[in-house]
Amino acid sequence: MSENTSHVGEVTRGTPLHSPTPSGAGPRVKVVLGKKRFDAHDVGARYIMRKLVEAGMEVVFIRFALVEELVGAAVQEDAQVVALSSLTGGHLVVAEDLMAAAREAGIADRLFVVGGVIADEDHEKLRSLGVGGVFGPGTKPADVVEFIRERVKVEA
Repeated sequence: MSENTSHVGEVTRGTPLHSPTPSGAGPRVKVVLGKKRFDAHDVGARYIMRKLVEAGMEVVFIRFALVEELVGAAVQEDAQVVALSSLTGGHLVVAEDLMAAAREAGIADRLFVVGGVIADEDHEKLRSLGVGGVFGPGTKPADVVEFIRERVKVEA
């Protein structure tokens, strides 16, 4: 009998490298980052997770996630940011479902970002769905960090 090696719904926590929190530093931005189901290319997602963590953010990474799992994690974790990584296409349909589930869960006011191999012509459509930021190939991690910091203010 072979061992089950499925990683469906696998969760990885990225905690900031600046632990413990310096006195008076306040709470951190929390990001739920997911790879959509059947999109096995997670090197970029893991890289951006590392960069967000290095920037002092807390990241919950869910591999091979369903839309409901991402939204559920965002609610459970009280995340300010929900990020979707897509390298194999299908991001428009997934983003549409993601934003519908976010509205249903009452979290559509959070910052939603999509990154990966995203065609230029899809950027405006993603924004019209409610996605706040779209990051394609060649985006510098520092630009993603700055984008999030400019839009998310964490209150104690």
